[in-house]
Amino acid sequence: MKNDTTCYRVNVDKELLDNAKEDISSNKETLDNQAKLFSLLGSDVRLKIVYLILKHEKMCVCDLSDVLEMKQSPISQHLRKLKDGGILQNNREGLIIFYSIPSSLKSNIESLIKF
Repeated sequence: MKNDTTCYRVNVDKELLDNAKEDISSNKETLDNQAKLFSLLGSDVRLKIVYLILKHEKMCVCDLSDVLEMKQSPISQHLRKLKDGGILQNNREGLIIFYSIPSSLKSNIESLIKF
């Protein structure tokens, strides 16, 4: 069967289209930020990392490595991407670096990750 992508609308609601274009334009920054967030959370490992840190406030690479049963190197790479993307922050406590989610993002991320 052939895919037909032809639009068969009879009337064009110009006002609807103009309003929709304006909505996209006026919310561009928010939509771009949300797209960035979804892109970063699109990896199952990064989603698990963010979920764990949300549930436990802060975790180090060793903790995440043990829980996810992965080597520290790939965990560190995922943490770097999340940190560079602004989803995580880190704090050194002695020799250990703990990762956490900035308080300004917690509610936004929690609303996306519901269990």
